[in-house]
Amino acid sequence: MEYPSKVLGKAVEEISGLPGIGRKSALRLALHLLKQPESQGIALADALHQLVTKIKYCIECHNFSDVEVCEICSSHRRDSALLCIVEDVRDVMAIENTGKFIGKYLVLGGKISPMEGVGPAHLNIASIEKKLQSGTVKELIFALSATMEGDTTAYYIYKKFKGFNVNFSSIARGIAIGDELEYADEISLGRSIMHRTPYSEG
Repeated sequence: MEYPSKVLGKAVEEISGLPGIGRKSALRLALHLLKQPESQGIALADALHQLVTKIKYCIECHNFSDVEVCEICSSHRRDSALLCIVEDVRDVMAIENTGKFIGKYLVLGGKISPMEGVGPAHLNIASIEKKLQSGTVKELIFALSATMEGDTTAYYIYKKFKGFNVNFSSIARGIAIGDELEYADEISLGRSIMHRTPYSEG
């Protein structure tokens, strides 16, 4: 596609690199921005610049944060004895939106998937061991996707750390088999975290 401006063409190229946005959609977005006040486009550009330069990963749980230790990990109102294991930052946001969980989190950064070349070494599993060694964690809660990869990841973590004096549980399967956690409705997800079940090899 030919563009009347190289600047417009470059903008379309960059926008179309985002997931789920083709060149036609990117062009519509770029043209929409051009019709808005200049301040709106500048504010968007500034927000994106701050997004990629100022967002950090919490050193405790690997959640997104503006500071070294996120608000959840630094909060004295959260129960450090409950550690919820999730795959992705979006899962933390999904569970937090239920308002039903008072513990803390550990974001793995994915799930074990040999087909995609993701093994235990690619995940933040070492951080779990560090937290268990501190002696404050009493329950490890698996809030992983109800998929084969999610179950494989939970089983690996269970086998690796079952020697610690800690209870293992999994969110109740109010989440349909094969569903990603982030797409679950808040009521089902809230019930799942409240009615979690003991985790075992079976």
